[in-house]
Amino acid sequence: MIWYRRNSAVTSLVGSATNSASAAGNVAGNVAGNVVSSAGSVMSNAGSMAGSVLQPLVFDPLRQLQGNENNTTAEAINDSDRLWVAVDGMGGDQAPGAILDGCLKAIERLPIRIKFVGETKKVLAAAEDIGLSELFNQATACGLLELVASGPSVGMNEEATVVRRKRDASINLAMDLVKKGEALAMYSAGNSGAMMASAIFRLGRLAGIDRPAIGALFPTKDPGKPVLVLDVGANMDCKPIYLHQFALLGNIYSRDALQVTQPRIGLLNIGEEECKGNDLALRTHELLSQENRLDFAGNCEGRDVLSGAFDVVVCDGFTGNVLLKFLESVGSVLLDVLRAELPRGRRGKVGSAFLRSNLKRIKKRLDHAEHGGALLLGVNGICVIGHGSSKALSVVSALRLAHSAASHNVMSDLAELQKPAAVSA
Repeated sequence: MIWYRRNSAVTSLVGSATNSASAAGNVAGNVAGNVVSSAGSVMSNAGSMAGSVLQPLVFDPLRQLQGNENNTTAEAINDSDRLWVAVDGMGGDQAPGAILDGCLKAIERLPIRIKFVGETKKVLAAAEDIGLSELFNQATACGLLELVASGPSVGMNEEATVVRRKRDASINLAMDLVKKGEALAMYSAGNSGAMMASAIFRLGRLAGIDRPAIGALFPTKDPGKPVLVLDVGANMDCKPIYLHQFALLGNIYSRDALQVTQPRIGLLNIGEEECKGNDLALRTHELLSQENRLDFAGNCEGRDVLSGAFDVVVCDGFTGNVLLKFLESVGSVLLDVLRAELPRGRRGKVGSAFLRSNLKRIKKRLDHAEHGGALLLGVNGICVIGHGSSKALSVVSALRLAHSAASHNVMSDLAELQKPAAVSA
């Protein structure tokens, strides 16, 4: 945004080699025929510099994966280091094709094995339709992917309680694999209400936790330090004790999986002062101030959520979901604004051609759906909830999140939580 300057120095910092050369070549052709070849040459050199120079100040958990997207020489993974992850192959708007595609990509990039739970005929037909049959067969033959047959799946528009009737639905069978210890984590991009219900019915709550919470990673100004916000949709109405428990859950996850030595916990509120807020905020502030198992950094205003000043922010599910949906819109709106404000004229068109591919990447980095999924914390197992519109890259990111939680002893530390002292509602 601020990076664009009306001089040739900046145009050497933006744009990918292929897209920029092609786009600007077309513009140059409209300006003067004899400029095409020189413009293409300049843009090729500029594109080669872009990846190493331009680093937008946004958290991108997939930066390394995206950077290696076209790299055919992936680092060798020791099969003995691979962990089993169960995947609900029928969950999501793009299932099962996009989910399978993401799983096959994840196997190449992450030390995991996948139990892909889905309706056999539909999965095989989808693999054939999108040209993944050969990769699917290879992964199966190598023992990196196992197809687990399921019954009729849970629809995105069905009530959460349908998991009680559809006992052999893919989301239930994937949850059972975690319960039996045949998988260390599970992922689903399907009906989030059904996933929460299935997790509670099949895995049960952790001792001392009254309500599980959905925790989502938000970007901050520091590219390497996301903030964990919870709850973002599981509990619309909360009591102070629930938010207290969310803080304890978030503290452990941030410390173990995100490797934050001493997570700073914030309470989402309308002001920094401890006297601000509604009754829920005031009473929760009192509880967190007295809690010696975490570092409570005080109230967090809306403008501070992405500042990097907090590692964990707790709120009720209604507020958190509004915050999450607002963040999801930022990327596309920002891109539209920049597109409208770029300089006009021939020089502006050339500059726009240089910037277009980078603006799209910035949009993806701000789009929460591109960052995989959210954690369901408070149940007796590792569960990652994906966005309903998840595609392959989002699936890879979500499985990376699941692997991180499974490999850092998160569950063993969560299981040690003692139930906090009873507080009247």
